[in-house]
Amino acid sequence: MRAHQQHLMDHLLPKLTLDPASLGSMPLTRFPPGLTQLRLEVGFGGGEHLAHEARLHPHIAFIGCEPFANGVARLLVDIDAGQLTNVRIYPDDAGAIIDALPAACLAGVDVLFPDPWPKRRQQQRRFISDARLIALARVMQQGASLRFATDIDDYAAWTLARIARSPHFLWRATRADDWRQPWPEWPGTRYEAKAKAAGRPSVWLVFERNAVPATSIA
Repeated sequence: MRAHQQHLMDHLLPKLTLDPASLGSMPLTRFPPGLTQLRLEVGFGGGEHLAHEARLHPHIAFIGCEPFANGVARLLVDIDAGQLTNVRIYPDDAGAIIDALPAACLAGVDVLFPDPWPKRRQQQRRFISDARLIALARVMQQGASLRFATDIDDYAAWTLARIARSPHFLWRATRADDWRQPWPEWPGTRYEAKAKAAGRPSVWLVFERNAVPATSIA
């Protein structure tokens, strides 16, 4: 880790780190006043997408979760350079944040190139699961988007199978090749470029939080 990155880890990260216990019923109070929506990015990697979104949508508050220190350090460089005040970080597993958030508070969730856990005995550790979709549905507003990207075909099929049997999400595809196209304003990421160089095309899936009454969510 470079000296500047280490300096930001020591001095900027503590100011931006979220404690799940502090979120309470009004998580937007953990951000500067005037922000009108809250979004979550799970596993932001090097932070390219999260920083891009924060610059593009200064009225939206973003929570980014990433357990790996190098990725956090890269995001901090972008936050510092862009003076981004609408980003908060949880440098650990996103599950703790999801469990702590109040109901129907998220306008969107991005899950980008999560660990595929390719071995059969590992697949139960994948981020997308039936239980996780229930947890996400609880904290997402009706109509909110769940955007998922992967370069692993098996993980894409796994995710679609679980969405298909979930009453809480709809696949919002409008054309047969929707899954081949990233969503608008996609900036690209290091991981996407690495996958492309290895000959693995990416899959882009956008789901919508269905209008199922909250009382039906376990």
